[in-house]
Amino acid sequence: MERIKTGIPGFDSLIEGGFPKGRIMLVSGATGTGKTIFSMQFLYNGAQKFNEPGVYVTLDERPALIREDCLRFGWDLKKLESENKLCIIDGSIAKIGMPSEEEFSLPTTGFDIDKVLLETIRTIKRINAKRVIIDSIPALGFNFENEQDVRKAVLKLAYLLTRAGVTSIMTSEIEEGEAKFSKYGVEEYTADGVIMLHYLGIGTQSTRHLLIRKMRATKHSEEIHPIQISDTGITVKKIEDEYSNV
Repeated sequence: MERIKTGIPGFDSLIEGGFPKGRIMLVSGATGTGKTIFSMQFLYNGAQKFNEPGVYVTLDERPALIREDCLRFGWDLKKLESENKLCIIDGSIAKIGMPSEEEFSLPTTGFDIDKVLLETIRTIKRINAKRVIIDSIPALGFNFENEQDVRKAVLKLAYLLTRAGVTSIMTSEIEEGEAKFSKYGVEEYTADGVIMLHYLGIGTQSTRHLLIRKMRATKHSEEIHPIQISDTGITVKKIEDEYSNV
């Protein structure tokens, strides 16, 4: 099976070298656990290191802030955008009917899943994208009247991304300590892989951790791994190395 490297230090060795090509991954966790950083690092590395253009669909944060935040890790998104190696689709304010100043954005005349998918597929074809990020599923559900409609939208999204042949990450948010894997309880079933990010206290220390809950067609680590967020992004560590001096 062909593997798509994330380029995230310490992670690919946990999943036989990378994500299975053309599959959908769910990255889920509470606020501040590193979901957006993990996703963008996957996308940036693809465009910068592996010649695999990517599309980032932001339904939460404004693109200008994303670019600004990524510069802290040395990731120059504007440069990649100018080279048609990366596109950011702005859906952050379309949900409330306001126009975007971005080149790629969702229409303000009624926010629905079909418009999200149409613009995403159109942009994938435009730059021949190989990687896609949908950030986030809870934001996608903002304009739906009930959770059943959200679940149908997630299923449709997953189906069409798979048909497009891209390797994708969807992000979903859960409350800290909640015994579930996603906001709506359907994301983890449509995804081929589930990566949980959370805080964990051991002794007097409290740090971010990663757990690979599911990865189809892959022999993966089942251990909890500490992650460090530095000025170069996320690094995944071994728990025995992190707490060897505790």
